[in-house]
Amino acid sequence: MAEQQAPQVQIKADEKELVGHFSNLVMIHHNPEEFTMHFIYVFTNGTHGKLVASTIISPGHAKRLWRALGENIGRFEAQFGPIRESPATAPPPNVGFVQ
Repeated sequence: MAEQQAPQVQIKADEKELVGHFSNLVMIHHNPEEFTMHFIYVFTNGTHGKLVASTIISPGHAKRLWRALGENIGRFEAQFGPIRESPATAPPPNVGFVQ
């Protein structure tokens, strides 16, 4: 019996999405149904920032993402050496969204 292959998934993306966005802060919130990640760029003066993307995923997908990131970080460090982390700095408690 011939083995069936899953059809290839075709993903459409505009150039804007392919270029991507730089984020230096991620705010993560969760509830029983979903994880929400707000990717933010905080300007160098530290007084304001801009939301560059927001993603909502299921808890199961969040765990798969966590695992995939760990595997990719391991491969990155095997190739390029340990990733140096800057001192952990929590965002100020008054970080929030404005309209």
